[in-house]
Amino acid sequence: MSVIQFAQPRKALSSEFLDAIGVIFGDRLKLGEAVRSQHGQSESHYGEILPDAVVYAHSTEEVVALVKACNVHEVPIVAFGAGTSLEGNTLAVRGGISLDLSEMNQILEVNAEDLDCTVQAGVRREELNAWIRDQGLFFPIDPGANATIGGMASTRASGTNAVRYGTMREAILSLRVVTPDGREIRTARRARKSAAGYDLTRLLIGAEGTLGIITEVTLRLHGIPEMISSAVCSFETVGGAVDTVVQSIQLGIPLARVEILDDVQIKAVNRWSKLDYPELTTLFFEFHGSPAHVEEQIAMVREISGMNGGGAFKWSNLPEERSKLWKARHEAYYAAVNLRAGALGWATDVCVPISRLAECILETKQDLLSCSVPGTIVGHVGDGNFHVIFSIDPNSPEEMIEVEAFNKKLVARALAMDGTCTGEHGIGLGKQDALIDELGDAVGLMRQIKMALDPKDLFNPGKIFQL
Repeated sequence: MSVIQFAQPRKALSSEFLDAIGVIFGDRLKLGEAVRSQHGQSESHYGEILPDAVVYAHSTEEVVALVKACNVHEVPIVAFGAGTSLEGNTLAVRGGISLDLSEMNQILEVNAEDLDCTVQAGVRREELNAWIRDQGLFFPIDPGANATIGGMASTRASGTNAVRYGTMREAILSLRVVTPDGREIRTARRARKSAAGYDLTRLLIGAEGTLGIITEVTLRLHGIPEMISSAVCSFETVGGAVDTVVQSIQLGIPLARVEILDDVQIKAVNRWSKLDYPELTTLFFEFHGSPAHVEEQIAMVREISGMNGGGAFKWSNLPEERSKLWKARHEAYYAAVNLRAGALGWATDVCVPISRLAECILETKQDLLSCSVPGTIVGHVGDGNFHVIFSIDPNSPEEMIEVEAFNKKLVARALAMDGTCTGEHGIGLGKQDALIDELGDAVGLMRQIKMALDPKDLFNPGKIFQL
């Protein structure tokens, strides 16, 4: 799929508009090609699309002023965080302004007694965890990339800890948002529950910046567990690995993390991260709790693994060994892409009810065996979510066509199992047709909401659906 088909006519920024925002941002208004190029690409397989200008905001008030100027001059505006999105979510298909929020990176408040904090949108998840560690707290949502909190909220991110701690939908208590008409609103207070009016917080989580620009986020935090233990187990079959996960969850074992890597992905990880795991389908586990509780969890999962053809169950409590394990998992995308030198990566994801997970993965694995493009399976199988990562020759249109067809078939399979076309990457540019297949007339209601809040279609236009 080419991004060109999404490109829409754009008009040049007027000198009047540039002068107006130049007064607000000074030398934080960038027109050079290098910085525009940096904001015109991401981790996705789409080609580069440059915005007309980049601005770096330092406060909500600056964002308000920029939005009002964009509204007057009808200039599109796309919020930008770390640039780690995988579905072209931040590409400026109609030009305009790329609003970089990465310098809005202050941790504003930590309420240790209430287990929550408020941060600006540009705070990175690793920075937040480093800041709160001394208070015995941690933020569990871990999509792999060191993404910004605002970007994670905008794409409803999840990740390796989702099986126990949920996704950004569960992690967010409140948002501070700038609306398309330049209003600044707060969607909720810090209370853990509320029945006060429409749930605007959940409406904006996952909206990919099409309904509002998130400038501050109030998050739930958790106490650091007394013990954390990681484990690795290899399996002769994909089915045995998936069945181990499903049976563990059905028995109520509180897995903190459980990731699947198929044999091809393990081969890539071994080469990329200089490890020596058996080149078989493998599960990475993590267990949280008291020492006695963790030992009980490990014993139960070891027994289940053995019943499903699992091999040696290797585990460790040492932080350095756990870090090495999860670093390898977090770099799985780069490992898979680099199965071929100079390759282009295309990562897709689906999510299905866990009772259909084994069937979905096994059928997908069969399709990979007959695919000419190298591809791997890796995923957060504890919540039914997995990814397929392809290593594509960028000079081969035939490979791009083959992978696009594979992706459509995978999505159709997930929807037939009452799953979703995307567990965590979002819709962006790439899955707009699939969203209609999944939700039907509900997409029409989404369009109505978009037009009510953003009648000029200036906030991240062309994403999620076409107007």
